[in-house]
Amino acid sequence: MADTVRTFTPRKAAAVNPLKMSAPLGAALAFLGLDSCLPLFHGSQGCTAFALVLMVRHFREAIPLQTTAMNELTTILGGADNVEQAIGNIFSRARPRVIGLCTTGLTETRGEDMVGDLKMMRARHPEWADLAVVFAPTPDYVGGLQEGWATAVAAMVDTLVPERRCAAVAKDQVNLLAGSHLTPGDIEEIRDIVESFGLQPIILPDLSGSLDGHVPERYIPHTLGGTRLEDIRAMGRSVHTIVIGEHMRPAAAALEARTGVAFTLFEHLVGLSANDRLVALLAELSGRPVPQRLRRRRSQLLDALLDGHIPFAGKTVAIAAEPDLLLAYASLFAGLGARVATAVTTVPSPVLARVPAERVLIGDLDDLERAAGGCDLLVTHCQGAEAARRTGVPLYRAGFPQVDRLGAAHQLSVGYRGSRDLIFELGNIFIDQRHHHHQENHDDRAIAPQAAAG
Repeated sequence: MADTVRTFTPRKAAAVNPLKMSAPLGAALAFLGLDSCLPLFHGSQGCTAFALVLMVRHFREAIPLQTTAMNELTTILGGADNVEQAIGNIFSRARPRVIGLCTTGLTETRGEDMVGDLKMMRARHPEWADLAVVFAPTPDYVGGLQEGWATAVAAMVDTLVPERRCAAVAKDQVNLLAGSHLTPGDIEEIRDIVESFGLQPIILPDLSGSLDGHVPERYIPHTLGGTRLEDIRAMGRSVHTIVIGEHMRPAAAALEARTGVAFTLFEHLVGLSANDRLVALLAELSGRPVPQRLRRRRSQLLDALLDGHIPFAGKTVAIAAEPDLLLAYASLFAGLGARVATAVTTVPSPVLARVPAERVLIGDLDDLERAAGGCDLLVTHCQGAEAARRTGVPLYRAGFPQVDRLGAAHQLSVGYRGSRDLIFELGNIFIDQRHHHHQENHDDRAIAPQAAAG
């Protein structure tokens, strides 16, 4: 089916109920996966407040995020002074080890030489010698959340990973570049799989360490947990790099160019075949047999796939998500016998040609709602709740944001175990629908004779 997918962009004057989240938001999320880091938006206070509210409501945690607070005057004359003052204040008050500087549409439209400005600032402030400032150009008008995330991770590699090939390779160390479509729960599951082979993963970025919902003993004005700066600088010693998500390819290529560490890319880790590939790679890298508990989980997933074909078969689904997440869910549905009638995404991507759907739209949630007629299930983030209510089609929430549910950060869909549980969750929705429709038909048959007698 992938060869016959039609991909097009609707001609609309404006987005209606937008699906896409901004690139600066995606970059900030990536920086939150670094230990002792504080993301900094170079833009207005409104841009920062919007992103902050979404992240706080999704993770239900305090989110460290600062702004250069651009106004009308500094937008016209230039914002370098605001950046310098913001970095100085953050450094003196919060004492982070890393500042992630993300531009916004406001400053990118004006045009500023941030690379040159940062060099001059460092020359004026020798006290910043131990402070890493990672600059990620992320205008709002280019790409979406996963593009901002990818830009930030590539910037981390270029700024923090030493440009040298290490002779002393750590045979039990691997790099893992995590895509934006992975939750903290997903990353924790992948870490467990890698460590079960006796390998030590350096995960970049690692939201499972910073946004996994733990309660710190004291207030800290920057991230607590995540990828340590020392580990990032040691990525050149790894034996291999595992990459999850097509949008992470540029960061993987940059890491390989700087360190010589080769990489293997997985578009997603949902379903049987993708996880079989990962497990086979880990067995090859470690020289160890597959652990018995992973064999057991694989057997459980096989059983779930057999059980799931009954409720999934013949169902029609409409999905709206970032490209890599869209491919993961659409592939699972198609593999279980469901029909993906419409897939809506945010930006063009190479993976869209492999999405097993009748058509792929680059659009918004209004496009999803228009395609929902006759569907059995909608899959998108929480902003699709109104479309589900109006159409009467059940909604399964996936992706960012999910502000109307608890535990979004712990949602698990990867690995043998996550894929198994995802099949059960989705299958139960279809089973509930069948029982609901059966009850409605039974009630109609009971009323009909009474109406005829009347």
